Amino acid sequence: MRLTRFTDNALRCLIYLGVSETDPTPAGHIAAMMGMSEDHLVKVVQRLAALGYVQTLRGRGGGIRLARLPELINIGEVVRATEENLQLVSCFDPDENDCPIASACLLATTLDTALRAFFAELDKLTLADLLRPRRQLSQLIEQQALSV
Repeated sequence: MRLTRFTDNALRCLIYLGVSETDPTPAGHIAAMMGMSEDHLVKVVQRLAALGYVQTLRGRGGGIRLARLPELINIGEVVRATEENLQLVSCFDPDENDCPIASACLLATTLDTALRAFFAELDKLTLADLLRPRRQLSQLIEQQALSV
């Protein structure tokens, strides 16, 4: 399984905002510091704002900031909300299932069990957990700022 760039950028944006001492932060700054496309980040931020994870502020001094405390942002929920398709194989979707052995195959149930275990682990984490190495994260972001 591989998460989409959209989800990866959403998680990296949340981590940046959780570490950042600057409040609010312009999207272009976050994109530069986290090595992502600003256009793509804008779409990510729109989704995160619609989901209530971030607030966007317009105008001079505007930007993006967390809308919730890091302790209240569950990583499993973020991944579920930002991934468009969590069907690991086509037989997960009854409308697309054209596999001739689906009724006796154990692959789908095994993959479903693995996916549930994956999310069970992510559901144990909040953004605050990911921010524990705050000093190291800040130092790495500062190093990135010097190279941009």
